[in-house]
Amino acid sequence: MSRKRKANRRKTHDVQQAIEPLVKRSKSNEDGASTFTTPQGQVLPSCLEKYWRRRHDFFHKYDEGIQIDEIGWYSVTHEVIAEDTAARVAQLYSPTAQSSEEMDFGRLCVVDAFCGVGGNAIKFATWCEHVIAIDIDPVRLEMARHNAQVYGVADRIEFILGDFYELAPMLKADVVYLSPPWGGVSYIDAPVFDLDSLPFHTASEWLDRARLISQNIVYYLPRNCDPHELAGMYPNASCNVELNYIDGYLRAITTYYGELAGYGSDGARTLAL
Repeated sequence: MSRKRKANRRKTHDVQQAIEPLVKRSKSNEDGASTFTTPQGQVLPSCLEKYWRRRHDFFHKYDEGIQIDEIGWYSVTHEVIAEDTAARVAQLYSPTAQSSEEMDFGRLCVVDAFCGVGGNAIKFATWCEHVIAIDIDPVRLEMARHNAQVYGVADRIEFILGDFYELAPMLKADVVYLSPPWGGVSYIDAPVFDLDSLPFHTASEWLDRARLISQNIVYYLPRNCDPHELAGMYPNASCNVELNYIDGYLRAITTYYGELAGYGSDGARTLAL
C-alpha cells in the first residue's frame, strides 16, 4: 500500500474515532429490537453497528454522501476486495496494467448480476469501459446510481432494474460477476456453507445462467464454502479459487472461471486496509 493511501487510512480512522461518540442508541424499537442512530440520522438495528463502524472499509468516500440500506450494510463487498477483483478482470483486456490509471479502456463489458448499493460496480467501472449493473430492488439500484456519481464513474455504468435470472439470456458481455444473496448474516453459523441453500436458486443454477453470457465468471461467496465444491460446479473449465484475507482475517472466497483463472493469485490472497 502506498504512503498516501496509508495516510488517508489514518486520517479516516481519526475521523471515525471522533464521530463515534455521536452514535445514539435505543434499547428497543416497535418490534422490541435495539437500534442505533448514525450521525447522518439513519436508524439501524444494533446488529449492524459493527458494519457501520467499518463503513470506510466498504466505501472510502462514505463521508461524501454514500447511501447504504440495511441489507447493503452486510452485503456490500470490502472495497479492497472489490478493487482487487476489478483489477484482475481488467487483465483480460490489458494484461500489463498495474493500476486503473494505466488502463487503456477497451471493449471490456462486465455484468454485475446483483449490484446492491454498487460497491463492485463502481470498481469495475474504474477499471473497465462498460458495466451493466442489475438489481431487483429499485431503492437499492438508485443508491448504487447515486454512489457511482459520488465516485465519478456513473457514466460508465448501465443500471437495469430486474431479475438477473430472467435477463441473462438477453445479455452480452465479456465477464459476469456473481454475488447472489447469501440468506442474511446467519450463513456463517454453518461449518460448511450449503451452496444449495442460496435464496431463489442454487449456486449451480446461478452459475449456469451466467454461462449463457460468458465463460469468464467471477463468483463471490461466503468464506465457509467448500473450495472443492466451487471448483466442481463448472466441469471442464479452468478454475481458480481465491481465499480473500484482509489483515489476516478470511472474509470471503472468490472463484474465477474461464480465462480469468489464468490471472492473479493462486489460493490465498492477503489484502491490507
